[in-house]
Amino acid sequence: MASFDENILQLLRQRDGKALPLRDIVARLGCDRSEQRIIKETLERLVAAGQLRRWPGNRYGAGKEQRELPKGLLFPHPEGYGFVRFAEGEDVFIPARYMAGGMPGDQVEVEVSSSPRTGRREGRVVRIIERAVTRVVGRIELGRKAGRLVPDDQRLTRDIIIPIAGLGGAIEGQVVVVELTAYPDDRNPALGKVVEILGWPDDPEVEQRIIIEKYGLPVQFTERCLVEARRIPLALTEQDFAGREDLRQLTVVTIDGETAKDFDDAVAVRREGELIRLWVSIADVAHYVRPGSSIDQDAYLRGTSVYFPGRCLPMLPEELSNGICSLNPAVDRLTMTAEMLFDRNGGMIESRYYPSVIRSVARLTYTLVRQIVVDQDLEQRTTHAALIGDLEKMAELAGWLTAKRQRRGSIDFDLPEAEILLNLQGETAAIVRSERNLAHRLIEEFMLAANEAVADFVTAKNLPFLYRIHEPPSPEKLLAFQQVVQLLGHSLTILDERVLPADLQQLVAAVAGRPEERLVNEMLLRCMKQAKYSETNVGHFGLASACYTHFTSPIRRYPDLVVHRILKGVISGKLTVADTERWTASLPQTAEHTSRRERLAMEAEREIVQLKKLQFMQEKVGEEFDGVISSVSAYGLYVELSDFFVEGLVHISTLTDDIYQFIEEHYALVGNRSQHVFRIGDQVQVRVAGVNMNRRQLDFSLLDHQPLAVTLPIRHLVREEYLREPVRGKRPPGLRAGSANKGQSRPGERGGAKKPAVGPGTKGKGRSGKKSGGGKRPRR
Repeated sequence: MASFDENILQLLRQRDGKALPLRDIVARLGCDRSEQRIIKETLERLVAAGQLRRWPGNRYGAGKEQRELPKGLLFPHPEGYGFVRFAEGEDVFIPARYMAGGMPGDQVEVEVSSSPRTGRREGRVVRIIERAVTRVVGRIELGRKAGRLVPDDQRLTRDIIIPIAGLGGAIEGQVVVVELTAYPDDRNPALGKVVEILGWPDDPEVEQRIIIEKYGLPVQFTERCLVEARRIPLALTEQDFAGREDLRQLTVVTIDGETAKDFDDAVAVRREGELIRLWVSIADVAHYVRPGSSIDQDAYLRGTSVYFPGRCLPMLPEELSNGICSLNPAVDRLTMTAEMLFDRNGGMIESRYYPSVIRSVARLTYTLVRQIVVDQDLEQRTTHAALIGDLEKMAELAGWLTAKRQRRGSIDFDLPEAEILLNLQGETAAIVRSERNLAHRLIEEFMLAANEAVADFVTAKNLPFLYRIHEPPSPEKLLAFQQVVQLLGHSLTILDERVLPADLQQLVAAVAGRPEERLVNEMLLRCMKQAKYSETNVGHFGLASACYTHFTSPIRRYPDLVVHRILKGVISGKLTVADTERWTASLPQTAEHTSRRERLAMEAEREIVQLKKLQFMQEKVGEEFDGVISSVSAYGLYVELSDFFVEGLVHISTLTDDIYQFIEEHYALVGNRSQHVFRIGDQVQVRVAGVNMNRRQLDFSLLDHQPLAVTLPIRHLVREEYLREPVRGKRPPGLRAGSANKGQSRPGERGGAKKPAVGPGTKGKGRSGKKSGGGKRPRR
């Protein structure tokens, strides 16, 4: 036995930390299969003693000699493969065979190498450091000896086995929450027990509960939090006004969507000669929510409010979010004000920041402001005659600020966004294009100006701060984008692997109204990284801003509350060394946590909207619609219907006229023989072939295709290797066996199957931190 120990250690230490499977160890030691059990026991004993390390796939390596491997978060794909996202650097593709039983959000250690087939970076999960999933929601199926959970999360590709004793009274077809009692590995499934029965899957309330459980969204506030909230007075006293500037004489208004209930920003203007003074007053949430309080702890856990169609999961209890903090009309409210003076060029001449008290004179909506200022509606102008002058000055100032942003290169996308209209039963009654008018842009410009001004003010004090950052696109994506743009007849300057926001803005303006507009905008969106929070200021690329933060929505976003606390400390002059040290230590974790909570909220909101869209389309199976190709992937064409802004898939297996190849860098499917090209922006006609609620997928069949008027030369679009006969063999996941489209396209490759949520200009998410109509949230 001792000789086995010595020989095994010597063998594995000579491999410079690289692991070997058990069968190779047996062979290299010159042993026969009869000794495999002894060697296996020896290996396990050496692992337990810390002398060796066991990797997934029954492989072993010398732990002490093992090099440090990169760590990241695992994001599986429904087809079985996945990606690992690192804190820095590009994501790494993980083939299905190397997932090692990893689940969504797991922190993993990855061995990265080049694929022998494509030469691209691929990874192998070698160790799961920390599990992220402890509870799974899904549908129960009963067998003779055990039940199984079919997970609602399509990224969980393996069912969870539930012993009969763990069913908790659940019956066939019900939606339940299961707590995991054992995690899956290469050979064994996950095990679990039912801890909650949600109900039947077609119940609208259960639908939302599924999404809430799936993303781990807190619904109930802790009892301590609620007790604290109930103790807060419902009205202000004279003592609350101490140390505050009284702005109740100003004509202050709020402008929000029709369904909004929490009003956290109010604005006022005054002309001063050739200048206009702007007051942006934000609910002083920090006055009521003290650091470390129970309300603060619950708010930090949530990180953000989450908006579903017809429902909000607020960050703060209703006593604050819809009560004392909400800037309701005709009542006194405590605020933090950014007062700014602007010239006609949008330049800020001066600014001040201070605690204040306001009284909103009117709760206006985006639609109402449009009717007064743009439509010149006589009835509304008569009813709101006292506000016309101020609203027109606001529109004028917003124009100055927009022009300034455009001059410096801020990138604006204006892609259509769907709005879900529900009936009284919570079912989708209609899907319409969400309106964006002058009132939306007006408020967005004012919020952008306030956010930027506060960031500049605090940064100048050289103090720790929480920034909203947006990093430049990666050089690889930029170069690929540049190639397509040039083939379309446009230019894009890239120097030292970087591009200026102004150059991208000019490109967006150049393609506006042209046939290739959709293609260029969608490809540019895919180049963009996601905006996030950070304690380090690297600027905001999309806004072309050197210094930016989120200050204007503390009712709905925890980072804004943190910014308020720092700002109040600065202007009070009472910020101590201990305060500075505390912020320095806590801000990195706060930034990382709130960025993660924001991403979860976005994913949850996107999924519930997709669910409502699919329900709406169930009654339209067999009908024909016009649409546009919104994305292209290895699996086919994603088409967005022109009438409903609903996206579905024309699967590549249904394109039977040719063998199609996915050209990733050009976001195109190209026929080998016909050289027929499908690209983003092409007009199509489709028939609704089916709705798969379990997979959250809408399937189309293609009826007609109208390519863009401007075309890419095929000789540039298709390299020689793409025109060869595709490799016959293992088919890409998602294709039918026997399909004419067997091929070598590697699944995923980030091939546009899902649009990334980028920082600036994410569809319909606003640009400033101001929620748009219908209660949706900005992401910029």
